[in-house]
Amino acid sequence: MQESGYKVFVAYDGTNGLELLKQKEIDLVVLDIILPGIDGREVAQNIRSLGYENLPIIMLTALGTTENIVKGLDAGADDYLVKPFKFKELLARIRARTRKKGVLGNTIHKLTIEDLELDIDAKIVKRAGVEINLTSTEFRLLEYLLKNKNRVSTRINILESVWDINFNMGTNVVDVYVNYLRNKIDKKHDTKLIHTVIGMGYVIKSE
Repeated sequence: MQESGYKVFVAYDGTNGLELLKQKEIDLVVLDIILPGIDGREVAQNIRSLGYENLPIIMLTALGTTENIVKGLDAGADDYLVKPFKFKELLARIRARTRKKGVLGNTIHKLTIEDLELDIDAKIVKRAGVEINLTSTEFRLLEYLLKNKNRVSTRINILESVWDINFNMGTNVVDVYVNYLRNKIDKKHDTKLIHTVIGMGYVIKSE
């Protein structure tokens, strides 16, 4: 990785990794789930709880089921790479994540539809004036749907845009996260905003 131009700091367990994070200026974390002591998911949760909400985290694991992918993303990971993988794929994801971080860091605006509002800069979502607590992955998915409101997004487009590089196309991780969003965004409201277009994908629009 150093040969690709990156300065790398290595920690061999979760506790040392968290200490390293506090001591160094870190732009991105590559995190294995299987670690001595606290596991990768707990490390990711600790990173977020320490206030590093915008620090990209790529999680590496041999556990490639939808359930494990969702658990990793819910813990705070931004991306999830299943072993075995080619090193150039990891590098591509690192480039995508660091590029995206740089772009978002200079972006300040809000996205709205009906009574739903997403503040990209403040990372706040409200519906009818009530703040809604979303995970980082749910936030990115909602942001993508709002940027494409009234247009149908296929599952493949969502995977490639929200996670930058696709997972196994057989995964139903998009459906899982859309369901999460519906429960938080639409469940308590008569006007439903997130819609399924059978055989195509999803769209956010007024009914």
